[in-house]
Amino acid sequence: MDLSNLKPAEGSVKNQGKRIGRGQGSGKGGTATRGHKGAKSRSGYSKKVGFEGGQMPLQRRVPKFGFTNVNRVDYQGINLDTLQQLVDDKKIKDTVDFETLFVHRLAGKNDLVKILGRGELKAKLKVSAHKFTASAKAAIEAAGGEAVTL
Repeated sequence: MDLSNLKPAEGSVKNQGKRIGRGQGSGKGGTATRGHKGAKSRSGYSKKVGFEGGQMPLQRRVPKFGFTNVNRVDYQGINLDTLQQLVDDKKIKDTVDFETLFVHRLAGKNDLVKILGRGELKAKLKVSAHKFTASAKAAIEAAGGEAVTL
């Protein structure tokens, strides 16, 4: 190695190219590559989301309808056949609480859980949830289990 083949480390030097807006002598003075007039040529310009150059934006052209209830309470539904599957796979034994459902990824940590009546339950389970459908509650009790509302 000698002075003739010294090079900076890979990636340490970034070629900046021509400096823009530093006078006519630079070749990039005047409009500083922004063209003439218009919003994009001015300082402080930032394109708004959904802006279509003054044309009525899609968001405002499309008709609005319907209603969203801000007080709606959403429940994560879990069917009896899902619980029976967990019993068959020997993942649960006799109690099903929120913690169990969370661990097995059937509900998120902030979800409200509702047990639904699809499928049949053969195992005797003590099920704790926020809500039960009438058919689910009847099926759990028919199997000798217990339905506990949280």
